[in-house]
Amino acid sequence: TDLRPLDILSEAVPAAGPDRGMRVFQVQGVRGFQLSASRPRALGFPASRLFIHCDRFPEEFSIIVTLRALRRPAKRNEYIFTLMVEESPSVLVGLRYAPDKLHFLFWSQERAGGWQTRVTFPNVSLSDNQWHTLVLAVSGQSFSLTVDCSIPKDVVVETPFPASLSVRRASFYLGNRRRRKGVFTGLLRQLVLLPGADATPRICHAVNFKVATLPVPTVLQDVPAKPVSNEVLEYPYETDMKVTLGARPRCTKQEKAQFWFNASRRGLYLCNGSTWLSMLEAQHRLDYVEEYQNLVTNSETMGIEVFTIPKVGLFAAVANRVTPPGSAIYRWTDGKFMPYQNIPTYQAQSWKYFTIGKKIFLAVANFEQNEKGQELSVIYKWSRRKAKFITYQRITTHSARDWEAFVIEGEAFLAVVNHREGNNHNIDSVIYRWNPRTGLFEANQTIPTSGAYDWEFFTIGPYSFLAVANTFNGTSTKIYSHIYIWLSGSFQLFQSILTFGAADWEVFHIGDRVFLAVANSHSYDSGVPAPSNFYAINSSIYELNVTAQMFVKFQDLLTYSALDWEFFSVGDDSFLVVANSFDGFTFSVNSIIYRWQGYEGFVAAHHLPTVGCRDWEAFHTAEGSYLFYSSAKEPLSKVLKLKTT
Repeated sequence: TDLRPLDILSEAVPAAGPDRGMRVFQVQGVRGFQLSASRPRALGFPASRLFIHCDRFPEEFSIIVTLRALRRPAKRNEYIFTLMVEESPSVLVGLRYAPDKLHFLFWSQERAGGWQTRVTFPNVSLSDNQWHTLVLAVSGQSFSLTVDCSIPKDVVVETPFPASLSVRRASFYLGNRRRRKGVFTGLLRQLVLLPGADATPRICHAVNFKVATLPVPTVLQDVPAKPVSNEVLEYPYETDMKVTLGARPRCTKQEKAQFWFNASRRGLYLCNGSTWLSMLEAQHRLDYVEEYQNLVTNSETMGIEVFTIPKVGLFAAVANRVTPPGSAIYRWTDGKFMPYQNIPTYQAQSWKYFTIGKKIFLAVANFEQNEKGQELSVIYKWSRRKAKFITYQRITTHSARDWEAFVIEGEAFLAVVNHREGNNHNIDSVIYRWNPRTGLFEANQTIPTSGAYDWEFFTIGPYSFLAVANTFNGTSTKIYSHIYIWLSGSFQLFQSILTFGAADWEVFHIGDRVFLAVANSHSYDSGVPAPSNFYAINSSIYELNVTAQMFVKFQDLLTYSALDWEFFSVGDDSFLVVANSFDGFTFSVNSIIYRWQGYEGFVAAHHLPTVGCRDWEAFHTAEGSYLFYSSAKEPLSKVLKLKTT
């Protein structure tokens, strides 16, 4: 058997280049075809052009697809491809997707009349405007789907794929089933049939799993072929482009797909219908930091969460210590944060913004009891009608410090850090799973923690991790913090790291390297003599060692009761800023920005005067880049602007 890949997508492209039914677009640095819904038959070709020596579809095979699917209305199905016999409405072989599902269709002719079988893979989230590579491996009754080289989803059905499926007088159709309804609206980069083999090992050796390919059409390749003559190379998919110059124009549905060139920033921006997205921008370097806005808060601020609500704007939720008046949400208006909404909280420690589908949520970690003596943290939901957050679900917590929201295999989770219950610091923190049927979070797993302060979720390739910062076990801050890995439907211990009053984990990537920084707050042990300074202590940066399959220490940095790390980038440069809160004598202590300098590691670059610094947040607007810091010792937080050259 000839096991060469059969490139369905390239076969559909005319030799002279894409016709009017196909347009080339480049998104996130990757090219793909957009298919026209007006001429579905023009996107087809006879199967005999691929099956030259045999008119039977292979019994065992893989289908490899690289696509970028748009967000679309619920209950809508779109076809990636079909194989259909002329003059028959039946689909011999096909692939279509619905919200959170992927369906593989095939026709069995072993009985009179035949029938169609549908193999469904649930919890497959493709409609996120991101590139994804799918590998579907078929063998008899077994069907396996791998998305972006994650853990395969295996399905076994009663009806096996037919051993002898005739493709005589059949044709392949790209993105449709020979009619306009259900046409694929996203971008298609790769569609390959690999007979007789599971293509997963061939795809999953690539660095970027989401766009890993076997063959792709020449016009979609990253480096276009050079013209054979001296003539200027003209692409058949080039189109007119409208570029606006001058001051920042508006960006609405009318301006969607238009460009704006900002001469002062030397940047090219694309309107997506609501905001200007940076497409090409001159690389900037951080020169210095200047004070931009003094934000007077309701009381001392324990944490900040900066987030953007699509088509509404940029917001910052601050966790204020005193109740009343509670905590405030600010909206970015005319280049400043302005008060927008006040929410009753009870010694709030942090906020977490997250979305589930079209639903927008904001969860607060309350440290103290409410007026009724109940210890509850609250999830708020954004009301589009009222344009504010309203109470959605209350969850019993114990001196909650932090929430972490994440998605694994299409399912949404929310983890709370419980710091202590009474005087007992060794208690369970809880991971909640979203129940789509009830629309509520339900307890899914408990993990023992010791005076914990922070959760940090991150992924490496197909694997999901959750790190907890353990702070105090009742007698000592010199205790192990733990990293857990998601295996077989739950988090299991992956690695333990000795920490000293750990208050925060921060994961970040520099190139292909993965780092994890811990903020150590103080060194205390009731069983040993007191050090000269509890608070002047090293915080550490760890790097993932792929060979050893563990994080190993990369660098120590002297910090002063560090409570938070924040990673950010300016141009090609990477930075870490630490929240130094107390040096043993005063809360007026410099927090430091460290610059990544390769072999030297992180080197101190800027010393920022702060008072009881508790949290840092980096954010960007069209006007520039900023750092936002909260003070746990005075009702004043500051927005700093990064000045670049």
